[in-house]
Amino acid sequence: MVERVAMAERQSNLPELLEWRGVRCVPVEPMVRFVLRGGADVFRKAGEAIGVDFPTALRASVLGKRNILWQGPDEFLLLLPCDERVPLHAALEKALAHEPHSLVDISHRNIALSIEGELVESLLATGIMLDLSTAAFPIGMTTRTLFGKADVTLWRQKSARFHLEVGRSFAPYVVGLLKAGASDL
Repeated sequence: MVERVAMAERQSNLPELLEWRGVRCVPVEPMVRFVLRGGADVFRKAGEAIGVDFPTALRASVLGKRNILWQGPDEFLLLLPCDERVPLHAALEKALAHEPHSLVDISHRNIALSIEGELVESLLATGIMLDLSTAAFPIGMTTRTLFGKADVTLWRQKSARFHLEVGRSFAPYVVGLLKAGASDL
């Protein structure tokens, strides 16, 4: 049974907009974040319950403002609109009531940054040791990795736009690394 709980509104500890050499970095609007762990039946039933098919390895599935990011073979990050928290949580709990799974709300743990611009790959490469070219990291790809020493989830949304999920307490550190990296562009 889902109970209504008053949730505190978190305020971002980051500036509204940061821009370096044509690369824009803005905090993403608040969203609901669930981590779902389980097996194939869990993901099939959860997808039916929220209307989004779960992606294959290293990919994201998107339907409107509902996003599912692959985190590992048995783990997904669900990014959902805030106004759908209660109905989607209820739908997931109902669909998964008889399946072994873990569904954890991490909405207040993480924040996201949208990083976009012509030099976005070069800027991100100052802290991420992956090939971020579109050939190696195409649109729709997502992965967990490190940005400096911060654990992040990186998702390429467009050719020159990435969504970066980071723990709220690490966000100022990541922005500091982005600023430092921008001076080298």
